[in-house]
Amino acid sequence: MALDEVILTARSQDAAPNTLRFLQFTPHCALVGYHQSVEQEIRLSYCREHGVEINRRLTGGGGLYWGERELGWEIYASQDDERFPVGVEALYELLCRGAIRGLERLGVHADFRPQNDIEVEGRKISGTGGTSLDGAFLFQGTLLVDFDVNTMLRALRIPVEKLKDKEVESVKERVTCLAWELDTVPPLAEIKAALAAGFAEVLDVRFEPGPLTTFEENLLAERLPHFQSEEWIYGVRRPLARRDTLRALYKSPGGLIRVSLLVNAQARRIREAFITGDFFAYPRRAILDLEARLKGVRAEAAAVREVVEDFFATEPIEIPGVTPGDVVRTLREALDKMTYLQYDIHPEEVNDVFCVVKPLAEIERSPVLLLPYCAKQTDCDYRYAEGCAECGGCCIGDAFHLAERYGLTPISIQSYEHLEETLERLRDEGVTAFVGSCCEPFYAKHRDDFERIGLPGILVDVDSTTCYDLGREEGAYAGRFDNQTYLKMDLLERVVGRISESANQRISE
Repeated sequence: MALDEVILTARSQDAAPNTLRFLQFTPHCALVGYHQSVEQEIRLSYCREHGVEINRRLTGGGGLYWGERELGWEIYASQDDERFPVGVEALYELLCRGAIRGLERLGVHADFRPQNDIEVEGRKISGTGGTSLDGAFLFQGTLLVDFDVNTMLRALRIPVEKLKDKEVESVKERVTCLAWELDTVPPLAEIKAALAAGFAEVLDVRFEPGPLTTFEENLLAERLPHFQSEEWIYGVRRPLARRDTLRALYKSPGGLIRVSLLVNAQARRIREAFITGDFFAYPRRAILDLEARLKGVRAEAAAVREVVEDFFATEPIEIPGVTPGDVVRTLREALDKMTYLQYDIHPEEVNDVFCVVKPLAEIERSPVLLLPYCAKQTDCDYRYAEGCAECGGCCIGDAFHLAERYGLTPISIQSYEHLEETLERLRDEGVTAFVGSCCEPFYAKHRDDFERIGLPGILVDVDSTTCYDLGREEGAYAGRFDNQTYLKMDLLERVVGRISESANQRISE
């Protein structure tokens, strides 16, 4: 990690030539992107128990698990070199072509997929990204050689939104590696030689092996302690610790955007803004600069939009696949949660409520209450069947009683397909809204599906370990998750009660 900065700095100061660098990691490790929070992306307890080192990359993008056999490749070069295009996305494609040519030499046919993936028949074999500094750039990729899926699932808090993007049901259906494609692992020297030849062909250059320069050696000794420090690994993007932060997330074409805001409710101004995600920003400190601009801004959508749009218009910033509108949308959704207090939702609970299609204030009374089967007891006769015996053995029975008190029809959702069928049927029958319960990862993954169906609704988060925490979302998707979650019954009842009360007020008016 330190050498990323060292070589890039040396190249920016003409203290090193354009460079191709290969890298591997021993022991295995988990690396977050520059704009991510370790606590949000890494399963710290698992990594500590199993000797998985943790660090932060200089570049953006998502969390990565590096087994000891994976191979990284990096290109460092001057931005004014005529071999390289000016635009970030064009640069991505050119350099990915070099890696693709190298894979062809190994007998693997790969393709470039915008923004920055290299795939084999739709399965990713290399993710890429980069950063820049004072006229020089670093572009890097990870080549999966012999991938340990099980450890990866346990070491990372997988951004499950990406599972939907690739339209897959399991990790093995969305990634591949050399071992799977070739039924063997070529010698490391052969892999490196093939990649170097691919880059040499595409860039029309000749590579010569060389050690670090004296400048790089000296700078490495100086910078290494920083990259070993808690400040670098955890402090750069440590999430706001306050319980009363307002959070929102949005999956843009360029990556997941997470927002946390600390707002002075009395003055209605933003005290702190925290923006993370698996996007790539050029320059890499651009997000920090945007957060600084948002401090003290009025906690209103119009004021936030003005700041964000002015920032993108006046600063030399590029975030491939992320527009100013995407950032504004995520910030606005976080600010909308200030209105939840009037619905008897406590400050520490506002992030447990997710609105579908419409803001909370615009959602009309729901005639139905949708409930996840995973909150039923695992040995219940109704665990994998609709309905509930209302025996008092789990919170689903309590939810059925809640529905009865407010005149709602309770429906236990048994699979994702059942959810889609139910929402589409309710919409076609003229139902105007729904209330339900699910975990945040499920909402994030299927948000686009909720919006496509178009039925407004309110979802309340669940407690306990979910299928996404355990890496078992495939079974849950099909209605076969065998762990039990728990409904936040008190919050769910207040949401149902307030929505019913608001609807009655509208009717009487």
